[in-house]
Amino acid sequence: MKKGATHNTVNAGDSIRAISVGKNAISPHIDNLFNVPVGFFELLDEIAIGVVILDLDRKIIVMNQTLKILTGFSQKEFFGVACSHILRSNVCLHDCPALNINEKSGPKCIEGNLINKDRQLIPIRITSAPLNNYCGKIVGFLETVEDIRLLRKFNETASHAYNFNNIIGRSPEMEKIFQILPSLAQSDSSVLITGETGTGKDMVAETIHEASNRAKGPFVKINCGALPETLLESELFGHRKGAFTGAVENKPGRIQLAHNGTLYLTEIGDLTLSLQVKLLTFLDDKEIFPLGSIKGINADVRIIAATHRNLEKRVNDNRFRKDLLFRLNVIRLHLPPLRNRQGDTQLLLDHFLHSLSIQLGKKMLGLSREALRILLTYQYPGNVRELRNIIEYAVNICRDRQIKPKHLPSYLMEADQIDVVAVVQESPTLLSFKTEESDTTRPAPFKNWPDIEKRMITDALIKTGGRKNKAAVSLGWARSTLWRKMKRYGIR
Repeated sequence: MKKGATHNTVNAGDSIRAISVGKNAISPHIDNLFNVPVGFFELLDEIAIGVVILDLDRKIIVMNQTLKILTGFSQKEFFGVACSHILRSNVCLHDCPALNINEKSGPKCIEGNLINKDRQLIPIRITSAPLNNYCGKIVGFLETVEDIRLLRKFNETASHAYNFNNIIGRSPEMEKIFQILPSLAQSDSSVLITGETGTGKDMVAETIHEASNRAKGPFVKINCGALPETLLESELFGHRKGAFTGAVENKPGRIQLAHNGTLYLTEIGDLTLSLQVKLLTFLDDKEIFPLGSIKGINADVRIIAATHRNLEKRVNDNRFRKDLLFRLNVIRLHLPPLRNRQGDTQLLLDHFLHSLSIQLGKKMLGLSREALRILLTYQYPGNVRELRNIIEYAVNICRDRQIKPKHLPSYLMEADQIDVVAVVQESPTLLSFKTEESDTTRPAPFKNWPDIEKRMITDALIKTGGRKNKAAVSLGWARSTLWRKMKRYGIR
């Protein structure tokens, strides 16, 4: 430094004396530290990661505010105490980076955990560097301590599963859907979701709504195939008092109720032609006319439609209007069947087993090797919905700590005993099977999902002694759903 020049510095030992709890507690090595600018130690408190200065005995001299918060210890508790007693890390005793530092080595970095004052285990990254005096002699250590909980969580998510909201998957097919969903949600265009039954169309529709600018508005769902035409028209467009027999008061339609939100039309392929015309009129004018009213009502609604049917084929068969298909098909999102989602079956099995075990108050250790083999080789014609129902059924009836083949629906056992060969012909439901004992083929015992569902209901009723309430619970359905399906399949 030039003669006469001044430099506003203070010896580190003096700074530490000013903030220490007692002069006699200061390590003798600290007086040999190089000079540092005034305010240096206050500046450490502005750093967003933990910083600690140690003497040669690895006792704490200075610790910044971030590390105080992370560990939970105050200055009176840490000053002059061995670093290992404050950080309480699994690396302190054997892998401490400061132990391997000398005059010629650079900084050392290692990951581990610390236990804070509240007994929380926190993953951290410790970087240790030497503090040298003017002669190059090590007089202490400077360590940074980073909280890497968020990084660990991100890495676990990236390595185990991709997800968007509550939709789970890591297959390339699902990854493509996750990538498009955020931008799709921000659009206000009509969306047509296609895919087999049970692939998660309802969940995707709700996810699009929840991630959109309309999330604060209502999400209104109506099944176009569940109601007769006259009732469905009233449900969609509403009616006025006296419009028909039984209309004793005004009733708003689902479209009006969805104002400023999203209207989800599931099974749009089952909508009758006359209602298709009225829906098309609404999409063009954004105005509805309740039954019995001559005054229109404006409704700002985003339309999301879903179907498991081939709408193009229905257009060719004159069962669906081409112009309505064009209006709905602004953005099309096709959900792949579970059998085409490589690696997702195991992921979904783990997810449903964990969530349903908690929901039903069971302490399940998992699946036996044989049960897992059966579940991973099954084709799931009912897709994710069927897989969830199978796991819920198994968790309900299992009294062991582990789900075994005996806890699975019996139709899975029958399907597992058959060696499937050369199966898909012109119709994907026509299968040929070969048994292990014979080369002769025979028809598949279950040609389609209704056959499988009928057998599931029968099995549940047998196992519950005909008690429909318990059968519905074991299948994961509402009682009304079980009654409706029993009526459909002629089960008494």
